[in-house]
Amino acid sequence: MLLLKLTIVPLFIALVTLAGKKWGAQLAGLLGGLPVVAGPIVVFLAMEQGQAFGVVASTSAIASVVALLAFGLAYSWLSLSNSWPVTYVLSLLVWLTTAALLAQLTLTPFFASVLVLMAIVLTPALLPKVPFKASGASSLKDLPLRLISGAILTLAVTQSAQLLGGSWSGILAVFPVIGSVLAIFTHRNQGAAAVTQLYRGMVKGLCWLSLFFLILTFAWQRYGFWWPVLIAIFSALGLQLLFRLPSLLKMQKIANATGN
Repeated sequence: MLLLKLTIVPLFIALVTLAGKKWGAQLAGLLGGLPVVAGPIVVFLAMEQGQAFGVVASTSAIASVVALLAFGLAYSWLSLSNSWPVTYVLSLLVWLTTAALLAQLTLTPFFASVLVLMAIVLTPALLPKVPFKASGASSLKDLPLRLISGAILTLAVTQSAQLLGGSWSGILAVFPVIGSVLAIFTHRNQGAAAVTQLYRGMVKGLCWLSLFFLILTFAWQRYGFWWPVLIAIFSALGLQLLFRLPSLLKMQKIANATGN
């Protein structure tokens, strides 16, 4: 299990980095919103602590997407006028404040879903309106550092979450692990405008992360352990692919035309 914790997230960061280099920051953000970090963390916790614990953690994970969006909003605005260390620290304070407020609420799956839906609808309008020009400036030289950063953050979150109970475990599961790594390196290499593009894509991807946890919350209460996990994975990935299909076909058409 330790090996999985240390490899799944770095591998996904590598894939997202390569996708971002080829197709841009917005697609990287979209992929970064998939439940590849938070999903395994909650599954690991449910395996170790039991399904009832997993249900509580999944419900909190749905609501904590709001904190993740707050982090992205803060980073996008602060990056316009600050260096990445200052931006990151202040954005983490915004995440922590939002997470602490969520932890005080009595969360049900319905209430958590309503909070997330409102946040997902409002966030694109609240992101900075900054001009962005697609650039190939993204570099792979810092990829090893990205992978190490992702592994360390994942291990820190999972180890601390197990000590804090189901509610905070679910909240910490959606700690901005990939969001932190992608935001910092995008900020350093491509600037603040690219960070905003990254989070515009991530807002869309977080719809499927929320769906993943919503399925787990209900299915773990009625069925076994692994069937709900598989249904949640295929539902999130299937709807993501369906949502992206028009864009993928368009990109393929452009690639074919360029090749010809």
